[in-house]
Amino acid sequence: MKGVLCLRTNARLIDVAHDFPRQDVRVTAFWLREVLPYFPPAVHLVVVDPGVGTDRAALVVRAGDHALVGPDNGVLLPAARALAAERTDESAGRSDEGDADENVEVFTWEVDDPASHTFHGRDVFAPAAAAVHDAGVANAGTLDRATPTTGHTDLAFPEPEISGRDDGAESEATGEVLAVDGFGNVITNLPGTVLDDRFSEDVTVNGEPTPAERTYAAVGPGERVLTVGSHGSVECAVNQGRGNEVFGLSVGDRVRLVW
Repeated sequence: MKGVLCLRTNARLIDVAHDFPRQDVRVTAFWLREVLPYFPPAVHLVVVDPGVGTDRAALVVRAGDHALVGPDNGVLLPAARALAAERTDESAGRSDEGDADENVEVFTWEVDDPASHTFHGRDVFAPAAAAVHDAGVANAGTLDRATPTTGHTDLAFPEPEISGRDDGAESEATGEVLAVDGFGNVITNLPGTVLDDRFSEDVTVNGEPTPAERTYAAVGPGERVLTVGSHGSVECAVNQGRGNEVFGLSVGDRVRLVW
């Protein structure tokens, strides 16, 4: 893929990651949503494509000053919305997605018969990314191979459930594991705000009392901790250990907090 890009364009190439879980569209979409807003305007080439060789479309998505190129399986849309949204804090990559869909334009990319039915990253998406780079992101939709579409595959992350007592006070939250990072930290879809008034207290995680703390080191090495990670979500972690193993959690598992 890099060879194709270098043959067709003088773009500077930056590797974001090559170790996302194989074929896992949702986990990849999560990481791209969290990572890409920290990059300057660019063309982002994404190849997590379990449908390679099928009739799924190839897409070019314009999001503000960025473009994303990849398969039509939903992997591009969460990151596109994050990139298109106005940032709430210019010093950080976090953004308020709000009405970001209005700033996202999706185009199908016309595909010639590729040399391979199993490597569209090389034969379809890399050439498309090079063409968009050389034309300029603002002109992506004017390229001959690009056709506007609204029939693309979307992807949305599950919403947590937060409930309370009869007096209206929150008392529990139920969510889902979205990702496990390289350190074994279990990243959930539960907003970090549920822990705002509960640091230095125990919160029950799937029936197990666990201290809620702002840092990993607030507990001893090897001990469980509930914290808010850099993504703004609740994480189940272990100081200098692997939270996924100690909590027994994997992507897609249910997480219930009670306080």
